[in-house]
Amino acid sequence: MHIGLADSICTQSLNQMASPKSLACSLIALCFAANLVSAQLSANFYDKSCPNALSTIRTAVRSAITKENRMGASLLRLHFHDCFVKGCDGSVLLDDTPTFTGEKTAAPNNNSLRGFDVIDNIKAQIEGICPQVVSCADILAVAARDSVVALGGPTWVVQLGRRDSTTASLDAANNDIPAPTLDLGDLNKSFSNKGLSATDMIALSGAHTIGQARCVNFRNRIYSETNIDSSLATSLKSNCPNTTGDNNISPLDASTPYVFDNFYYKNLLKKKGVLHSDQQLFNGGSADSQTTTYSSNMATFFTDFSAAMVKMSNITPLTGSSGQIRKNCRKVN
Repeated sequence: MHIGLADSICTQSLNQMASPKSLACSLIALCFAANLVSAQLSANFYDKSCPNALSTIRTAVRSAITKENRMGASLLRLHFHDCFVKGCDGSVLLDDTPTFTGEKTAAPNNNSLRGFDVIDNIKAQIEGICPQVVSCADILAVAARDSVVALGGPTWVVQLGRRDSTTASLDAANNDIPAPTLDLGDLNKSFSNKGLSATDMIALSGAHTIGQARCVNFRNRIYSETNIDSSLATSLKSNCPNTTGDNNISPLDASTPYVFDNFYYKNLLKKKGVLHSDQQLFNGGSADSQTTTYSSNMATFFTDFSAAMVKMSNITPLTGSSGQIRKNCRKVN
């Protein structure tokens, strides 16, 4: 995990610990090990082993978004759903095998996650120039950053050197990815479980300034909730009938659906959050102030989003001799 992320988790755990010294020492050792793992990530990891890796990813991402403007949001979401399930290890890309069920059919992912073909294409290109050097997990992390930049958003330095998992977890995908129905307290808890703060959660939610949502994930909001702009509800109902059309999609930010900006937060101030979890960020609670700031100051949002992406991208990576570098992102070597 990221050094700062590891430190914050370890410090919190030690402060809360009321147990024997031996247990405290064990925790200190684990925290030290976590920091050592993080230290193995670096921005220039492929400078010598595959110097054209980053430019290859960037070109492929831009090409994919040019062909389909939704793809930027899809690639960003792939990375998020990877990192929230046992860390950023490329497990979300694995197909089912006789020995384990992958994460693609988990409730948050099934008929929803997209972009696997783009990652396959990038991996094939990189394997052609640097066989078994660049991990699928790193490709996801870089593609997420490049997608945001391509759509007008901020950039950040991606730490590299992750390795790929050799298994996946359907149960963890079902349990750890925050649902669109969560209230603010549960959102904070879900992110806190991954070492991310409330500030990180609000900033990362701004990724919904791009992308689409399925009718099944906002039907209850538009038909049953009252803290929603009536014109938005009417508009969404036209594409999301009360009993059919589960997979019909609508933009999370109808104002500028393919531009990475702060209109997501502007919409929340007008009760135009599409998902229940979106509107929780401006609903009379502790997130209101930060949401208001982001709605009027895009630079602050960009700064916080970039910092939160760095933290999220560094959740418990596999490094050193752990895991492997897959030849094909869909299957273990």
